[in-house]
Amino acid sequence: MSQKAKGWLVAVAALVGVWLIQNGAGTVLVPPQPTTAQAFAAGPGIQPGSPVAAPLRPSTPVRLRIPSIKVDAPMIRLGLGSDGSLDVPPAENRNVVGWYKDGTPPGAEGTALVAGHVDNAQGRSVFYGLGSLAKGRTVEVVRQDGSTAVFSIDGIEVYENKNFPDRRVYGASSFPALRLITCGGGFSPDTGYQGNVVAYAHLTGVR
Repeated sequence: MSQKAKGWLVAVAALVGVWLIQNGAGTVLVPPQPTTAQAFAAGPGIQPGSPVAAPLRPSTPVRLRIPSIKVDAPMIRLGLGSDGSLDVPPAENRNVVGWYKDGTPPGAEGTALVAGHVDNAQGRSVFYGLGSLAKGRTVEVVRQDGSTAVFSIDGIEVYENKNFPDRRVYGASSFPALRLITCGGGFSPDTGYQGNVVAYAHLTGVR
């Protein structure tokens, strides 16, 4: 695993929020988690019958849209911190996602990494509904060159922090792949969310 992938792995641990939203009646609002039907039967792969578009030239992503869960958010660059881990989006901004600027831009050949928070102390954040996605749903990435890269979801899985499969998530791809990552799994009042939700997607078209 590369130093960049190691840096991202540390950052994913940092994404494990310490919040769990409560409504006015004191009822805990737990973010949706992926069902077993949305997981891969074997290793990560492209859904049978789903087209695979040719890679695009690298271009900076500027906006992420996931119509089925009402995500429409600007994208910011994420670099590495002084400790070698990847920075994460600012928690106070509930509608922003970040992409690893030194990795693959979404739409280009390889694995592009995108992170967003599930919630914060004020309420739901941009990736609150990520765990409710289903295979075949569409993810759109608007790019600086004016194109929109269109991806299709291949699977959504949830992992405990201690068993996070870094090679499975960060591994190189021979086609344009996308990983959307947020916190999820069980929740501890002392340490926050105990895992991460990861959605896997591949490029199917461009507009």
